[in-house]
Formats: sequence, structure tokens, C-alpha cells
Amino acid sequence: MATAPQSQPAANEDDLSDGMPRLGTGHLSGMQPAQISPALRADAKARRQAPHLDPAITAPSLVPLMARAMAGEACLGCPAVEAAFRWLLDEGRLIADLGEFVTDLALRLTEHGFPLLRFFVSVRTLHPQIAAIGYAWGRGDKVAKRVARDHAVLSSQEFLSSPLRVLYQGDEPEIRRRLTGPDARFDFPILEDMKKAGATDYAIFAIRLPGGVRSSVSITTDAVDGFQDAQVEAFRTLIPLLSLVIEAREWAYIARSLMHVYLGQGPGDAVLSGQIQRGDARTMAAAIWYCDLRNFTRMSNELPRDLVIATLNDYFDTIAKPVVERGGEILKFIGDAMLAIFPMNDDLDRDAKISVALDAAVGALDGLRELNELRMAAGQEPLKVGIGLHAGSVSYGNIGAAHGEEARLDFTVIGPAVNLATRLEGLCPQLEQPLLASRQFASVCGSRLKFLGSYPVRGFDQPQDVFGLPSALT
Repeated sequence: MATAPQSQPAANEDDLSDGMPRLGTGHLSGMQPAQISPALRADAKARRQAPHLDPAITAPSLVPLMARAMAGEACLGCPAVEAAFRWLLDEGRLIADLGEFVTDLALRLTEHGFPLLRFFVSVRTLHPQIAAIGYAWGRGDKVAKRVARDHAVLSSQEFLSSPLRVLYQGDEPEIRRRLTGPDARFDFPILEDMKKAGATDYAIFAIRLPGGVRSSVSITTDAVDGFQDAQVEAFRTLIPLLSLVIEAREWAYIARSLMHVYLGQGPGDAVLSGQIQRGDARTMAAAIWYCDLRNFTRMSNELPRDLVIATLNDYFDTIAKPVVERGGEILKFIGDAMLAIFPMNDDLDRDAKISVALDAAVGALDGLRELNELRMAAGQEPLKVGIGLHAGSVSYGNIGAAHGEEARLDFTVIGPAVNLATRLEGLCPQLEQPLLASRQFASVCGSRLKFLGSYPVRGFDQPQDVFGLPSALT
């Protein structure tokens, strides 16, 4: 048997197509505790028909219910949900990690008798690779499992034939399906899988926020008779409060992931921690890694735009992977160039970071050889790069233009050490080498690098000792 939308005439179902369960409790002020649960049930249709769930609207309407819950008064007609409600108002809302939050909420519900077999929260993201993050808790799990799905999933048959698609389109605010008995329905393939796993009842609720449905919460049970209607109704009243908690964590995740994607992990975390004013900077020691693609201007003039972009993506995938795998921080892509650092914690860390920076450079060149084999097999021109390596002190922080709300800042590294790394890379064509390093960098690399001579470097008064790879590695 379905929830109210499924048991009502089709005309009423159409009214719910863009709705969302929302708790309207402003009229409950002054009621006795015993009156509140019936009033909520009577108000269920109105809540489901709410056009959207706006926390600014919903939060004030929760106040009377919050007050009674915090006073320990029965207010939802389901002890387990009431306990979860109080927990959400108190310690639950303070849990920053969404996976931990999902785990603790599921355990809280089951400890108080709510018959959960599975609890799942799905959150849409703003990420170039990841479309959604899910947290699945099953009975017996100590920690909810995190599942990341890429954008391809949105066009997959699995998603297109799922309850999630219906919710994300706004066609239904919630879906409930009994999986046993005369009212059982299996209009989504996943329901058959749930039944095989022992489930008897399933309900999924949209978390609708301004801008559309971005999240959902589902509950599954294996109780012989499924969920009691009162249990589902009580859980529905959690949705507005859950929306506030999930939205905060969703946007925190989105902010952090976007910062990491566009600024890099280190700079992104620094900005999120409050290092945001122009001039906020610190001095740090690092191995500096600078790479540039040869003949890119000619290539971009001769090739179609889409092929140029595809070439750049293949190139950056190839050279960035060994840097990230070895703990480097990619600070920026500058046209066809890439700047990365391997921060050093102290002098003892210096040799190790220089060594892994060289490993990353050699790994990038190895990867480029493999990429070029594929390109030449496809009749495309091989790619050539230059890599400049140096070790020294850099200024790490915010620089840019300050124009009030239109300020444009860049979190990056600057200083003579960065300049030398870029200048060394610029010598690569002249010396016909794919990689050049300074003496400061090469001093801890032993026979892995060979001395090539001293050369004048633009911007530096004295010639610089330059080192390259042994011929067998170039």
C-alpha cells in the first residue's frame, strides 16, 4: 500500500507532482501534547502539497514542536521518531560529517524500536566528476557506506528506472511501496532486489530546497507487516528538520569539493578555514614542480577547438596523476602549463619531498610516452613537455585585485624559487631535455640526475647550475 498520494484519486496525485512533505505547525501552539500528533496527521496532505521546502519558512514553523520535544513531551506519536527528533535538535545537528550523521541517526532510530533494515541518504553535488554521493546504512553496520556516482549514472537505465528519478523530476514528493501482501507493487526494478534481500516495505522522501530536489532519504524494513502507517507518518515529520541538517552538510561538501577542484586541496582548505583576505600568506619550504606543453600555440591554431580541449585534458590527466598520487598539491593550470608543490614540514622532510617530486616527474614522462603511443597510432602528433624542478622557500597565500564585492583573488605561491622553476622549464627546448632541475633540488637526488652545466637564466644575476635526467631515462 502506498502513502496518501497513492491511495487518493488521480486528480489529487497531480496536485502533488511538485509538492514536498513540509511540517506546518504554526497552528499547533497552545495544543496539549496529546492533540499534536492527530493534528499533524490531519495536516499531512497540506504538508505534502507544499510547493517547496524553504528552510527560512520551515524552521519557524517547527518552533512549537521543538519546544515540546525538548521538554520531553510526546509530540509525534512514535517514540523512536520522537527520540530522533530530540537528538536532531541537540547533538545530531552538530555532527559535521554526513556519513557519521547518517550512521548515528539510523542507530538512534533502531535503538528505540524503529524497524529499519536499511537507511539511505542521497545528495546531489556540484562536481566535475561526481554527480551524487550516497550514504547507505544497513542493519549490523557500524558505519554507513559511502557511495559516489559519476555523471554517467544520470543517463543509466538503473537511474532512469529508479524512484530517485521520479523524485528528482519533482513528479512525486515521496514514494512508498509495500513489498508483500495484496498491496505489493514492483513498478521499479530495484524493489524486486529489495524483496529478495528480505525487505517488506520501502519509503523514499524528497528533500526539496529552493532550486529543486537535490537530496532524498529512504527507509526500508523487514518487519512482517511492514511499517505501520503511524511510523511512516511520524518519520515524515522529520523531513523538514532533516532537510535543514542535510542542506548544511550538502553545501559544506560542495564548497569543500569545489575548492579542492579549482584551487587544490591545500589552498582550498586554507580558504575554508578563513585565510581569505588579500595579503594572507605564509612562508613555507617546498619542492616546486612546473610543467609546460611544447608547441601548444601552433597546435591550438591548427586543430579544431574540441580536439584541442580533448588533447589538453589527456595531457593534464597524464601529468597530474603522478603528482597527486605522490602527495603533491596542484595549484593551478595556466593555459597549457601546470604548477604544483610538494610542501616540506621540516628539514627531515626535505629529502623525501624532493625524491617524490622527482618520482612524479619521471612518472609524468613515462605516462606521456604511453599517451604518445596511442596518439601516433591514431595518426595524431606526439606531445612534448618541459618540466622544471626546484626546492626553496615560497610565499603561499592570497594575492589579487581588491574591488569590494568584485574582488578577484588567487591562492598561489610566489617568490624567486617559483621563478627559477619556471625559468628552468624554459631552458628545456634549448638543452633538448624534457626535465631540468636546480642544484638545490638535485643535491639530494644522487645519480638520478646528472650535471649539464651552468647557464644564464633570465631574471637571475648569476648562471645557474642545471641538472637533467641520465640519457637512458630521457
